[in-house]
Amino acid sequence: MKSKIISLGILLFLYSMFCIGQTTSEKLLNQKALFNEDALLQHIKVLSSDAFEGRRTGTKGGIKAKQYIINQFQKLNVKPLGTSFEQDFSFTSRGKTYNAVNVLGLVKGTEFPDSYIVISAHYDHEGIQKGEIYNGADDDASGISALFSFAEHLKDNLPKHSVILAAFDSEELGLKGSQHYVKHSIIPFRSIMMNINMDMISRSDENELFAVGTRFNETLKRLILNSKTPKKLSLLTGHDGGDGKENWTYSSDHSSFHKRGIPFLYFGVSDHKDYHRPTDDFENIHPEFFKEAVNVIISVFNKVDAIQLKKE
Repeated sequence: MKSKIISLGILLFLYSMFCIGQTTSEKLLNQKALFNEDALLQHIKVLSSDAFEGRRTGTKGGIKAKQYIINQFQKLNVKPLGTSFEQDFSFTSRGKTYNAVNVLGLVKGTEFPDSYIVISAHYDHEGIQKGEIYNGADDDASGISALFSFAEHLKDNLPKHSVILAAFDSEELGLKGSQHYVKHSIIPFRSIMMNINMDMISRSDENELFAVGTRFNETLKRLILNSKTPKKLSLLTGHDGGDGKENWTYSSDHSSFHKRGIPFLYFGVSDHKDYHRPTDDFENIHPEFFKEAVNVIISVFNKVDAIQLKKE
């Protein structure tokens, strides 16, 4: 009887060591998500509904989306990056002047409060064209909804580095929102450690999520290659100019950071039949893939947050 008790004690000890040895990111993949998955789906459903009229920059739908983001940030205890959540700017494109707004929130870091990770997605889309609403569920209501999941996760799991949650405007009009941000950064630009950008992460027929940008930073490359993922999802590298595939290095808001020498990871999927069409609706996303993708991206963030990333 005594030997069985000792054996049981050893097994419990080994199990406890195993649990302690798991990183936070690995635990994320082995348990329920640390965010409300139903809320994730509800946000993308709301933002891609006809009520937001395709969220084109400067329209009633775009302004409504901006306020929705601010309301969610406030509910999730996200603070404004500056004196306000709103970073206003204007620009002219094809003879038309647009009044745009970036929405910028802050979660202060516990160990490196003066070092920042920017987590971004764009909230604008194509609006109404020839009487049809381009709702942009995957592009990019998916990324904005994931921002809320990040905020929810960070509320109960404070990051080591400060995190800027950036909902950029005018991506569809030439990356104008992120370009304005990097030129008019509210914090010292040199204090930005990296950018994690999410643009189209809610559907994939092949269950493939790409992490673009590892070609430019060996630390990030090793981190992605060593990341554990669910069996239902493949996390792949590439599409960054080194593998003969379509180059996505400059395809979304991460480009604005990359051009300024900031390391980045861009998470996205391959184009699908509804890309930039009025059929990019909530009904066509892949909910299980979407939830897994957000889980994986948060797990990668946790790994990045645990290190001091060097610019290469």
